[in-house]
Amino acid sequence: MNLITAIKLYVEKMCNESGPGMKTILLDKETTSIISMAFSQSDMLQREVYLFERLDSGRSNERMKNLKCIVFIRPTKQNIQLLADELRSPKYGSYFIYFSNIIPRTDIKYLAECDESESVREVKEVYADYLCVNPNLFSLNINCSMHRLNWLPDALSRTVQGLLAVLLSLKLNPVIRYRAGSIVSQTLAKQIYEQICKESSLFDFSRTHENGAAPPLLLILDRRDDPVTPLLHQWTYQAMVHELLNIHNNRVDLSNTAGIPKDFRELVLSGDQDEFYANNMYANFGEIGSTIKNLMEEFQRKAKDHKKVESIADMKNFIETYPQFKKMSGTVQKHLCIMGELSALTTKRNLFEVSELEQEVACKAEHSAQLQRIRKVIADERISIDDAIKLVALYALRYERHANCDTSSLLQIIKTRGGRTAIIPSLIEFAGTHMRQGDIFNLVRISDAVKLTRNLIKVVRKILYTHIYTCI
Repeated sequence: MNLITAIKLYVEKMCNESGPGMKTILLDKETTSIISMAFSQSDMLQREVYLFERLDSGRSNERMKNLKCIVFIRPTKQNIQLLADELRSPKYGSYFIYFSNIIPRTDIKYLAECDESESVREVKEVYADYLCVNPNLFSLNINCSMHRLNWLPDALSRTVQGLLAVLLSLKLNPVIRYRAGSIVSQTLAKQIYEQICKESSLFDFSRTHENGAAPPLLLILDRRDDPVTPLLHQWTYQAMVHELLNIHNNRVDLSNTAGIPKDFRELVLSGDQDEFYANNMYANFGEIGSTIKNLMEEFQRKAKDHKKVESIADMKNFIETYPQFKKMSGTVQKHLCIMGELSALTTKRNLFEVSELEQEVACKAEHSAQLQRIRKVIADERISIDDAIKLVALYALRYERHANCDTSSLLQIIKTRGGRTAIIPSLIEFAGTHMRQGDIFNLVRISDAVKLTRNLIKVVRKILYTHIYTCI
């Protein structure tokens, strides 16, 4: 059940079925991201794909009949119309068309009617309609999915399509479970179930689930049952990079960061292409500091060895190992840049103190002491306004029904600093006590959680104060 492998198999299939020879690939905005997150440009060149074009970029009059064209697009109305226009006046010699999800028969018939020159060789569905972040994690890049407590229609439709594609690419026909009483979960579950029934022939994986094995389970969770976790700062590598620097389509943009070398202003973070990242994405920040120090020392040793080229054998060895050496050099520089920026932001935003207070509010019921400390912290100009709002949000959720709850005074401090105070009432409306099933604040062993967090922060502080991260 590896999502990256599933996407790669589909792309390999497209390239192989189009046969040998130079090819171009015609994509839309979303499939461009899907391809780029699984393959580098050099990977595609090895598969004889030399030209990348966007279906929605506007047509040119240049004809390239010597090229085969692989079309990989989502089956949207806009894409169908653009492809129909392409087929009426074909730019390439032949077309191999692959849709990233289920396409209605009426659309296939319409495209066939537009293909008057009979340049289409294949029309198939490949279920690669999601963006792979990790082998076990995908995204649909939906920025906003709900308005108040209801699904936005386009977001619901895209979520259903994406989940169906994941199930089909992994060959799973699941049992669907969701929390009773959650309308948003029920709506999603119902639509997925209806689509599975409608496309029952595609979901006939009976042979896959033989030998009495338990059927796969699609478990739909409602974020309202745990609004706390997204408000807490994370201390593992991938999570920290995403929260503090933002990972978008496996890329980190450092172009606005001072002192970053030109070649490192946009960094690719893919576990499939970066062994160090794959091995350390879930490691805590303190461990990463030690690991990258060891990586840098290994690189320095190899750099010294490369300077000792005194014989023909040394030259031969240098030529053979240079690509790996160059790759290692890039890996070291990339992660030093990232760690340096994470370290700077951690200090600048005083995240040690903020994170420790977050954990105490989430895990310990000490209202009076926490209220005073939150007031002091959120009034500190060194604390970012977003971190301050998250602290107030945690307090509001934790002490919503406490007799002495004083969210209003905290909101006044946020307002004085120019923060958006309307977020907190909206959060309570969305995920307050009346909306949650069970008490999220009593589901952890309080003493263990606080002790673990304090120990982790001590380790991270020690590592950061011992090592200085700079870009080479």
